[in-house]
Amino acid sequence: MKKPPAYWNKAKIQLSKKDKIIKKLIKKYNSGYLISRNDIFFSLCKSIVGQQISVAAANSVFDRFKLLCKGNIRPKIVNKLTFINLKKCGLSRQKVRGIKELAQKFLDKSFKPSLIKKLSDEEAIQYLSKLRQIGRWSAEMILLFTFNRSNIWPIQDIGLLRAISNNYKKKYPPPSSFVQKLYKKLSPHCSVATWYLWRSIDNEPKAIQY
Repeated sequence: MKKPPAYWNKAKIQLSKKDKIIKKLIKKYNSGYLISRNDIFFSLCKSIVGQQISVAAANSVFDRFKLLCKGNIRPKIVNKLTFINLKKCGLSRQKVRGIKELAQKFLDKSFKPSLIKKLSDEEAIQYLSKLRQIGRWSAEMILLFTFNRSNIWPIQDIGLLRAISNNYKKKYPPPSSFVQKLYKKLSPHCSVATWYLWRSIDNEPKAIQY
């Protein structure tokens, strides 16, 4: 069983003092915590596969992609896969290009995951967003789930916005001014707050998605 991030328990205490809504959610959903696959290439591939399709469809396509890789999703393996075989997994032409280019950038070291640990959240988002098929939302999910950054507040995420609307009794989508105010209030532990807000609309512990 993986341990929670080092900041998790301290964050729960501080958030409970700052915000009565989050305090209630922490009490209600006391089990589980943010976990990580700790494999950025795998996570980036999964992010590209899952874009703009349903969760069920994404899982189906990714299962075929994983099978094509014989369960070993690594840059060298993916780089050898043909365009046609990748398309047969159910991937669009753009997604195939994104995954192939990703593998090449890992192999030629033009993309360096080790740099991300040295960057601020915003700098890391900008760096990840330079990759084909990776936008701000995908980059934030990578920082949250793969790197377990402590203060990610993914305001493009529909689930988070819906959870804010439900819990704080706001219309959907909630006013951006309120979302920003909440960000300032919950910092520097927005990742933990996000996880509990997600739990409020999905009672299963939020596991690794990317």
